[in-house]
Amino acid sequence: MRFPSLTVLPTSRSVIEAWMGYNRNPRIGDGELFDMENLSSDRFPVLAPRKPRGVYAAPAGCTGLIAKDTLCYTDGNCFVMDGYRLDMGLDSREKSLVSMGAYVIILPDKKYVNTADLTDWGNIEVSFVSTQTVSFTLCTLDGAPVSPDYSQPETPESPADGALWLDTGSAPAALRQWSESTGLWAAVPTTYVKITSANLGKAFEVGDGVSISGLTGTLLDAETGVEIQNPGLGELEGSFVIQARGDDYIVVIGLLESPAAINSPVTVERRMPNMDFVIESENRLWGCRYGLSAGGQVVNEIYASKLGDFKNWNCFQGVSTDSYVVSLGTDGAFTGAVNHLGFPLFFKENCIHKVYGSYPAAYQTQTVNCRGVQRGSEKSLAAVGEVLYYKSSSGVCAYDGSLPREVSAPLGDTPYHSATAGGLGNKYYISMADPQGVYHLFVFDTARGLWHREDNTRAGLWCRARNELYFLDCADGKIKTVLGTGEKAEETVNWMAQTGCLGLSSPDSKYISRLNLRLRMDPGAKLTVYIDYDSEDRWTPVCTLECGTLRSFTVPVRLRRCGHFRLRLEGRGDVQLYSIVKTLENGSDTFHSLGQALGGEKA
Repeated sequence: MRFPSLTVLPTSRSVIEAWMGYNRNPRIGDGELFDMENLSSDRFPVLAPRKPRGVYAAPAGCTGLIAKDTLCYTDGNCFVMDGYRLDMGLDSREKSLVSMGAYVIILPDKKYVNTADLTDWGNIEVSFVSTQTVSFTLCTLDGAPVSPDYSQPETPESPADGALWLDTGSAPAALRQWSESTGLWAAVPTTYVKITSANLGKAFEVGDGVSISGLTGTLLDAETGVEIQNPGLGELEGSFVIQARGDDYIVVIGLLESPAAINSPVTVERRMPNMDFVIESENRLWGCRYGLSAGGQVVNEIYASKLGDFKNWNCFQGVSTDSYVVSLGTDGAFTGAVNHLGFPLFFKENCIHKVYGSYPAAYQTQTVNCRGVQRGSEKSLAAVGEVLYYKSSSGVCAYDGSLPREVSAPLGDTPYHSATAGGLGNKYYISMADPQGVYHLFVFDTARGLWHREDNTRAGLWCRARNELYFLDCADGKIKTVLGTGEKAEETVNWMAQTGCLGLSSPDSKYISRLNLRLRMDPGAKLTVYIDYDSEDRWTPVCTLECGTLRSFTVPVRLRRCGHFRLRLEGRGDVQLYSIVKTLENGSDTFHSLGQALGGEKA
């Protein structure tokens, strides 16, 4: 019997040898992964899992992280540094910790601590309320009393050289001094008032900007104790800068029509504005506020502290070290702030405010209308190299100082929110929630432009210190490390990689008949290969490998005939996948020849 001969068509092969990371879009490349868990680009182009994480500390209730010479954090009412706990009476709210020199400023508590000397700590705001009579007298800069002639508004006759006269006939009143050489009463350029009450000066320092209030009570003559009319004390209500101080007095710039005293409570306080976000830049603290101020006024402002002095926000003397405040015209709440390349940046959802200049008189605020930080994602701001990354309403953006550009197209169209982030080396780590409230930890390799998904970690806080990236794991409250320093958080890493649909791009009815996986496994590692044919969502295991010694494998996987398929690899431990070789066969021509030989129709 003679049998028909069938033409054996040649096969072809293609290789996936570079793994291009996570891509959640409907159509992806062969080397990209539609889903993954705990993979990393550290060994690119090889597909490999991330490093096991470590545990730095397990505080009872961590509320803030900051890097100084070592990692510091707030735990309950304490500030913790190198295991030393300093009870500062902090409350339980989440903290914003800002570094300025050796100091850490703790907000919203408005406290500070010197990390070089932990005995130096206290409150930024100070308030003194008198319980005894408060006296007001004219004085010199050093607090020495001055006794001008208060008796008459007209020019005194026959004054001695250097005599002082309070000219109440002029508007405003002025303190004048007689000069024998010129024969003129010259106005004293700066006059000072000494405010005296027990322990008043102990709470303040020279140069402090303070507000004085409560000067509307019963007024007494400082010498006789007789009740008098207001001798100009109303001009001492408001903001002043302390020029000199002692334990029981302060000296401010001002003028009195006569010495006086007041027996009702007088308040002297140093205040810090209520601010939404606070940063440090050029030896100043900077902050912003949209809403009600501490005084109850509606504000939309940017603030800067006095140069080198985070305690003072109300010093306005016309000098380069002054505090600074500016009102803005843009609408909407602030959504974040950061110091980038030496410039303070303040974000709203639809714009960026950038402050230029080196001292208050030269400060200018430039507004750029662009994608800003998403509301609720203020902690997503993190610099990697010289580029700033953050979560906007539409995706993750990279900002180099000009305009932001989106870099998160591989994450698909899922509207993530509530993002927090940190940067280490060339990588940007971001933890954010999907619409169902499930958190995902993604890593963006900025040097290679690759995204990877690690797991469902919800990181509340991030901090980079000493070549390690720390984060607060909200699941167990522990401070963990990305690179695994400290105690081990996990012995091995369980990981998964899932491809997109393979075989859709094969022309002329070609199909993939065979796969060869080239990989390497460390001792104790395990790998299982699953296949889903024609998007049936049924993952069929095709092989499992376990390794007791360090070995390399070539794993042949035989496929059934299908239009397309998806591949899933699930592993435990360190497995490195170098390549997948796909063998393609031409199905239509083969089956057509077979049908003709058997007298049938075209297959």
